[in-house]
Amino acid sequence: MKKNSKNLPPYRHSLAGTLLAAREAVMAPIRPMLAEAGVTEQQWRVLRVLDDSGPIDLKTLADSALLFGPSVTRILKDLVERELVIRQANPKDGRGAIVSLSASGRTLIEETATHTILQLSLYSKKFGDKRLKNLIAELRALIKAIDG
Repeated sequence: MKKNSKNLPPYRHSLAGTLLAAREAVMAPIRPMLAEAGVTEQQWRVLRVLDDSGPIDLKTLADSALLFGPSVTRILKDLVERELVIRQANPKDGRGAIVSLSASGRTLIEETATHTILQLSLYSKKFGDKRLKNLIAELRALIKAIDG
Protein backbone atom coordinates (compact mmCIF):
# COMPACT_ATOMS: atom_id res chain seq x y z
CA MET A 1 0.00 0.00 0.00
CA LYS A 2 1.62 3.23 -1.18
CA LYS A 3 1.70 6.12 1.30
CA ASN A 4 1.16 9.73 0.30
CA SER A 5 3.41 12.56 1.46
CA LYS A 6 1.57 12.80 4.79
CA ASN A 7 1.88 9.05 5.46
CA LEU A 8 -1.86 8.59 5.18
CA PRO A 9 -3.11 5.32 3.75
CA PRO A 10 -5.00 5.58 0.46
CA TYR A 11 -8.52 6.78 1.25
CA ARG A 12 -10.16 3.45 0.36
CA HIS A 13 -7.96 1.80 3.01
CA SER A 14 -8.52 4.42 5.69
CA LEU A 15 -10.94 3.93 8.55
CA ALA A 16 -13.37 6.50 7.14
CA GLY A 17 -13.09 5.14 3.59
CA THR A 18 -13.58 1.54 4.73
CA LEU A 19 -16.60 2.44 6.86
CA LEU A 20 -18.15 4.38 3.98
CA ALA A 21 -17.51 1.52 1.53
CA ALA A 22 -19.13 -0.92 3.99
CA ARG A 23 -22.17 1.36 4.35
CA GLU A 24 -22.50 1.57 0.57
CA ALA A 25 -22.23 -2.21 0.23
CA VAL A 26 -24.95 -2.68 2.85
CA MET A 27 -27.29 -0.03 1.44
CA ALA A 28 -26.94 -0.72 -2.31
CA PRO A 29 -29.41 -3.66 -2.37
CA ILE A 30 -31.76 -1.92 0.10
CA ARG A 31 -32.11 1.34 -1.84
CA PRO A 32 -34.35 -0.15 -4.56
CA MET A 33 -36.66 -1.52 -1.86
CA LEU A 34 -36.90 1.91 -0.26
CA ALA A 35 -37.51 3.53 -3.65
CA GLU A 36 -40.30 1.04 -4.32
CA ALA A 37 -41.82 2.00 -0.96
CA GLY A 38 -41.52 5.67 -1.94
CA VAL A 39 -39.12 6.72 0.81
CA THR A 40 -35.57 8.02 0.90
CA GLU A 41 -32.88 6.53 3.13
CA GLN A 42 -33.24 9.46 5.52
CA GLN A 43 -37.03 9.12 5.64
CA TRP A 44 -36.61 5.40 6.32
CA ARG A 45 -34.27 6.15 9.22
CA VAL A 46 -36.84 8.53 10.71
CA LEU A 47 -39.62 5.98 10.28
CA ARG A 48 -37.47 3.21 11.78
CA VAL A 49 -36.60 5.33 14.83
CA LEU A 50 -40.27 6.16 15.34
CA ASP A 51 -41.13 2.47 15.05
CA ASP A 52 -38.44 1.62 17.62
CA SER A 53 -39.18 4.42 20.06
CA GLY A 54 -42.84 5.35 19.77
CA PRO A 55 -43.76 9.03 20.15
CA ILE A 56 -40.62 11.13 20.43
CA ASP A 57 -39.47 14.76 20.50
CA LEU A 58 -37.64 16.24 17.51
CA LYS A 59 -34.20 16.51 19.12
CA THR A 60 -34.24 12.91 20.29
CA LEU A 61 -35.49 11.85 16.87
CA ALA A 62 -32.68 13.72 15.09
CA ASP A 63 -30.05 12.25 17.43
CA SER A 64 -31.44 8.71 17.12
CA ALA A 65 -31.74 8.88 13.32
CA LEU A 66 -28.23 10.38 13.05
CA LEU A 67 -29.57 13.44 11.22
CA PHE A 68 -29.27 17.18 11.69
CA GLY A 69 -32.30 19.00 13.13
CA PRO A 70 -33.07 21.03 9.98
CA SER A 71 -33.01 17.83 7.91
CA VAL A 72 -35.46 16.17 10.29
CA THR A 73 -37.76 19.18 10.04
CA ARG A 74 -37.74 18.94 6.22
CA ILE A 75 -38.19 15.16 6.26
CA LEU A 76 -41.08 15.38 8.73
CA LYS A 77 -42.86 17.98 6.61
CA ASP A 78 -43.05 15.47 3.76
CA LEU A 79 -43.89 12.49 5.98
CA VAL A 80 -46.69 14.43 7.71
CA GLU A 81 -48.11 15.57 4.33
CA ARG A 82 -48.09 11.93 3.18
CA GLU A 83 -49.81 10.95 6.46
CA LEU A 84 -47.04 8.53 7.42
CA VAL A 85 -46.25 10.47 10.59
CA ILE A 86 -48.35 12.41 13.08
CA ARG A 87 -46.94 15.63 14.52
CA GLN A 88 -48.48 17.05 17.70
CA ALA A 89 -47.60 19.80 20.14
CA ASN A 90 -45.37 18.67 22.99
CA PRO A 91 -47.52 18.84 26.15
CA LYS A 92 -44.36 19.38 28.25
CA ASP A 93 -42.97 22.12 26.00
CA GLY A 94 -45.40 24.16 23.92
CA ARG A 95 -42.61 25.25 21.58
CA GLY A 96 -41.66 21.71 20.63
CA ALA A 97 -43.41 18.81 18.94
CA ILE A 98 -43.87 15.11 19.45
CA VAL A 99 -43.98 12.86 16.41
CA SER A 100 -45.21 9.32 16.02
CA LEU A 101 -45.99 6.84 13.29
CA SER A 102 -49.46 6.88 11.80
CA ALA A 103 -51.24 3.64 10.87
CA SER A 104 -50.09 4.19 7.26
CA GLY A 105 -46.52 4.70 8.42
CA ARG A 106 -46.63 1.51 10.46
CA THR A 107 -47.98 -0.40 7.44
CA LEU A 108 -45.19 0.96 5.24
CA ILE A 109 -42.60 -0.11 7.84
CA GLU A 110 -44.07 -3.61 8.12
CA GLU A 111 -44.24 -4.14 4.36
CA THR A 112 -40.76 -2.78 3.67
CA ALA A 113 -39.20 -4.51 6.68
CA THR A 114 -40.19 -7.88 5.23
CA HIS A 115 -37.87 -7.25 2.28
CA THR A 116 -35.05 -5.67 4.28
CA ILE A 117 -35.07 -8.53 6.79
CA LEU A 118 -34.48 -10.95 3.92
CA GLN A 119 -31.55 -8.84 2.73
CA LEU A 120 -30.09 -8.64 6.25
CA SER A 121 -30.38 -12.43 6.53
CA LEU A 122 -28.42 -12.74 3.31
CA TYR A 123 -25.66 -10.53 4.76
CA SER A 124 -25.61 -12.72 7.84
CA LYS A 125 -25.33 -15.85 5.69
CA LYS A 126 -22.57 -14.43 3.50
CA PHE A 127 -20.48 -12.90 6.28
CA GLY A 128 -21.44 -15.22 9.12
CA ASP A 129 -23.95 -14.44 11.85
CA LYS A 130 -21.38 -14.43 14.64
CA ARG A 131 -18.91 -12.32 12.63
CA LEU A 132 -21.65 -9.81 11.82
CA LYS A 133 -22.74 -9.55 15.46
CA ASN A 134 -19.10 -9.15 16.52
CA LEU A 135 -18.53 -6.48 13.87
CA ILE A 136 -21.55 -4.50 15.08
CA ALA A 137 -20.37 -4.84 18.70
CA GLU A 138 -16.86 -3.69 17.76
CA LEU A 139 -18.18 -0.71 15.80
CA ARG A 140 -20.37 0.28 18.74
CA ALA A 141 -17.32 0.00 21.03
CA LEU A 142 -15.35 2.20 18.61
CA ILE A 143 -18.11 4.82 18.68
CA LYS A 144 -18.17 4.73 22.48
CA ALA A 145 -14.39 5.03 22.71
CA ILE A 146 -14.28 7.99 20.33
CA ASP A 147 -17.28 9.78 21.84
CA GLY A 148 -15.98 9.22 25.35
